[in-house]
Amino acid sequence: MKTLILVRHGKSSWEYSVDDKDRPLKERGIDDGHLVSAELRSQDLSIDAVFSSPANRALHTCLIFLRQLNFPFINFEVTNDLYDFSGESVLKFIQKLDDRFDTVMIFGHNEAFTNVANTLGDSQIEKVPTTGLVQLDFEVNNWSSVTTGKTAQTLFPKKLK
Repeated sequence: MKTLILVRHGKSSWEYSVDDKDRPLKERGIDDGHLVSAELRSQDLSIDAVFSSPANRALHTCLIFLRQLNFPFINFEVTNDLYDFSGESVLKFIQKLDDRFDTVMIFGHNEAFTNVANTLGDSQIEKVPTTGLVQLDFEVNNWSSVTTGKTAQTLFPKKLK
């Protein structure tokens, strides 16, 4: 079985005149990151690898989760494949994951993550909110075989407050 955990970056700030990749998190994004990652930590999931978009807001969200989960940084990687807004690059990335990883967590962006969650999951999500987490489970042994799986859980900040 393969498990994919999608996490959309936290609420970002438009306050600064910076390139899109450099936009920082707002305080709410930081707080929501701690909230959702604490809930995930309480589930005691075993995560094999973590990947993040290089965008500052996704990377910062990811680092909050890594610290909260005490995840070893050696099993973490930044990849441009996740700096995607349609979902096409994300889907290709998922299908090329190393099969030795059973549970993978990725950090990225919308509309890509909503499209991926709705394409690969068995329930429709109108919009993955900022810092929203969607867990998808697949009854396959190879990432290249991933098609439609089960939407095992959603953790959205608004529902945890």
